[in-house]
Amino acid sequence: MISVKKINEKKFEILIKPNSSLNGTARILFLLSIFILCGGIAIIFYIVGATLILPFAGIELAVVFFAFYLNFRWSDQKEIVTLSLDHVLVEKGRKTKEYSWKEFRTFTAFEIEKSSKDQINLGFKSKGNTVIIGNFLNINDKNDLQFEITKIINYLNQLNPAS
Repeated sequence: MISVKKINEKKFEILIKPNSSLNGTARILFLLSIFILCGGIAIIFYIVGATLILPFAGIELAVVFFAFYLNFRWSDQKEIVTLSLDHVLVEKGRKTKEYSWKEFRTFTAFEIEKSSKDQINLGFKSKGNTVIIGNFLNINDKNDLQFEITKIINYLNQLNPAS
């Protein structure tokens, strides 16, 4: 998911997040429905006399919940790219900022690297350092991100720095 916000005439903010079909309470309802369905079936089998079903159902539910936890944690990551007339700022993290990179826009190049037919890496390069952005996006979202950043850079290049 890509969201572009114009902060003022000379500053833009791009929010980049992975696509996620379940958010907030929908996640809880989905996991609760799995727990009720599998747990209910396991309890019925336990009552009927198949006692080993209950511990294995518990292990199965624990593995499913752990897998969903890892997926939900991965989908919580986000990147914020701030492009202004003077600077490029890239911030990465989940709930808090875990990584930050800031450089003068004059010394920064927007880099598009096509490693194969369906693989594009987008990033900013300055003084020998490259910061890759949107690595978790699909090809269509990467193309949209490339278009938006190029459009913003062209707009900022047309502005008069003295104004």
